[in-house]
This record gives sequence, structure tokens and C-alpha cells, in this order.
Amino acid sequence: MRIVIALGGNALLHRGERPDAAVQEANIDRVTTAIAALAQEHEIVITHGNGPQIGLLAVESAADPALSAPYPLDLLGAQTQGMIGSLLARTLHDALPGRRIAALVTHTLVRADDPAFDHPTKFVGQVYPYEVASTLARTRGWHIAADTTGWRRVVPSPAPERILETDTVHELLNSGTLVICAGGGGVPVTADQDTGALTGAEAVIDKDLTAALLAEDLKADFLLILTDVPCVYAGYGTPDQRPVLGATPAELRRGGFPDGSMGPKAEAAARFVEHTGGLAAIGSLDAAYEIVHGRSGTLVRPDLTVS
Repeated sequence: MRIVIALGGNALLHRGERPDAAVQEANIDRVTTAIAALAQEHEIVITHGNGPQIGLLAVESAADPALSAPYPLDLLGAQTQGMIGSLLARTLHDALPGRRIAALVTHTLVRADDPAFDHPTKFVGQVYPYEVASTLARTRGWHIAADTTGWRRVVPSPAPERILETDTVHELLNSGTLVICAGGGGVPVTADQDTGALTGAEAVIDKDLTAALLAEDLKADFLLILTDVPCVYAGYGTPDQRPVLGATPAELRRGGFPDGSMGPKAEAAARFVEHTGGLAAIGSLDAAYEIVHGRSGTLVRPDLTVS
């Protein structure tokens, strides 16, 4: 079975942790343990988030006195692909001896006129108290929004139109390679209508929506979205909270999940199932193997009837 795995950005850097390299190196072992068992039995493609990492690089770039201007988000996104891809490739190399593993810097085409450029919604970076966040917004020209535990920077998140390296990923998979790609949703680029020349875009694409597109293009059988909760919850954080163990795409969309957290994951799972007839699931990183085998998480499939 061909499985596309979308790792949450908090897989390497959990909420509240110091963004040190050593912390992320320690957390990568947990990721590898979760994925290695699946990789023994299936074709695997891994995508990953980069919200904490790109936010950290953006802060460092904005504060660097040697720069006349901060690095743009597309180049910072490419840096996070290299860093996280290297960490994943190294640990998987040790966990899966003899397996070919490749981390590929990947570009994702977006529309230059996507309305998301005028309405930033994608959280990046760390959580701040309101006073600190508002000062950063004023001094650095950031947009900020309330997250679950404070305030964070938000940036444009245009819809992914096409992943430019899909054919290369196909060839790597056909040669038996485990591929790490489309990190952070892919480096966002626009294409000139006349020449096709690529230009980086000041944005961060949602990695779950890119993962759904990638899984569809690769003709994957299963889209596995891994996060820090065991499953999707209706009424999350309220006294009426209840687990959703199975749903059709339409039922999942009726859940009204928030854009900043479960919403994109639910939409990505729904799109993949609708477009391919395959299976998708959302659940905890540590339960990855159990989710694929139907023993954990929220399963999304076309013919499921929920009573």
C-alpha cells in the first residue's frame, strides 16, 4: 500500500519547548519509531509541517543587523525543508538499514491572485503574550491573531495548485525509495503566464492540503495525517467534547473545525477521499501503525455510515 504521511509541525517542536536544535534532534526519535513500522510494510512518502521552525528563522532574520532586509518566507521555507528533511533522513537511515531514503526540496505552485495573500491566516512561530505580539506587529509589520494559548504571527496561506517535483517523487518511489518531500507545504512559487518563470511567494502553504494534493497525484491508497490528539473531536475543548471515530467527507466538513487547527486537516482528508475513493485518517503520531490498521484515530472513507 502507498501511504502519504503528513507530520504536524509540532512533531519536532512541541508547544512550550525551547526551539533548540538538541530538542528537535531528541524528538525526531519518536517520529522515526512511529514511521519505521509502517515503512517495513508499505511504500511511504513523508511530508511535514514547519510552523515553529519557519517562525524561528523569520525572527532571527528580522533581527539580524547584517541584513538590509529579512529573508523572504519562500527561502526560509526552503531552509526548513533542508533541516527537517536531514533530521528525518538520518534517523530513518539508522532505523531502516538498507532502505533508500531521499529528502527532496519541493516547490508548490500557487496563484498570484489567490485572495489568501490579502487575508493572512496561517500561524507561524512561537506563542506570545498580547503585549509582546502587538509590539512585534507594530515594529516588524506582522499580522497577528489569537491562538489557543496566546498570540502568534499569521501569514498568507494560498491554496496549492500543483507540486512541481511530483514526477521526480514518482521515479524515486518506483525505485524503492522512501521519500521526504513537500515540507511546510512546499516552497511557494508563482509562474509567469507568458514565460513560466518561477518567483518565490511571501507565504506558507498549509502542509495538509499539499499532502492531499500530493497523495492524489501519486495515486496513494492512504493519506495519514498525524497530529498531537488521538482523533478528531466534535466540540473540542467544551463540556460536550466527543470523539469522531469515523466520518464521510461531508460529515467531516459539517463539523465546523477551526481554520487554525483541525480545519485544514479535516478538509485535506475530505478532499483526498472525495477525489480518489481512497482512505484517509487523522490521529496521534504515536499511534500511526494502529491508525492504518483501523485501531485508532478518525477514519474517513466514502462509504462509511455514522449512526
